[in-house]
Amino acid sequence: MHQVKAVHTPRWYAVHTHPKQEDRANNNLRAWKVETFNPKIKRRHPNPYLQVATYVSKPLFPGYIFARFDLDNMLGKVLFTRGVRSVVSFGGLPAEVSDDIITLIQSEVSEKGFVEVGEQLRTGDKVEIQDGPLKSLAGVFERSVKGSNRVLILLAAINYQGSVVVQREHVSRRCASTGGWAI
Repeated sequence: MHQVKAVHTPRWYAVHTHPKQEDRANNNLRAWKVETFNPKIKRRHPNPYLQVATYVSKPLFPGYIFARFDLDNMLGKVLFTRGVRSVVSFGGLPAEVSDDIITLIQSEVSEKGFVEVGEQLRTGDKVEIQDGPLKSLAGVFERSVKGSNRVLILLAAINYQGSVVVQREHVSRRCASTGGWAI
C-alpha cells in the first residue's frame, strides 16, 4: 500500500484584524515566525492652522494584513494571536491569496516603504493644478522629478509658455471623454 504524505507548504492568507490593530497583529504574528505583509500608504493631511500639509502612514487595507503560514500547523496560533480577529474564509475554509497578488502589491512598494497608488500620469497628459499658489492653472504633464514627489508641468497661458515644478498630489489629469477633471 502506497501512503501519500501531506505536504505542508505555507500559503498567503488575508488576516482580519481588530480595529486599528494591523501593526499589533503584524508584530505578534512575526513573533510566531509567521511571514507577514502589512502594506502602508502615505496620506496627505492638510493642517488648516499652519497652512502646511503633513503626511500620515495608513494601512492600504484598513483592518487587514497578509500572513503566509502552513494552515494545518499554524491556523490555531494565528487565530489566537493578539490583534487578529479572524482569517478571511469562504465556505468555512480560509481563502488563499495568490502569490501573484502579493507580488504585485509588493512591487508597488517604494524605497520609502509605502505603496504608491493613484493615477499614473504620462507625458502629454493634460492636467490641472488642484492646490497651492498655482491652483486652477492648466498645463501638460512633462515628467516626474527624480527623487521627489514633484512633477514638471508645461504651462500655457496668453502670451506665456513656461514650466513649473509642483507637488504631485496637487495635480490631476483632465478626462478626455468628458472634458472634466479626474481626481
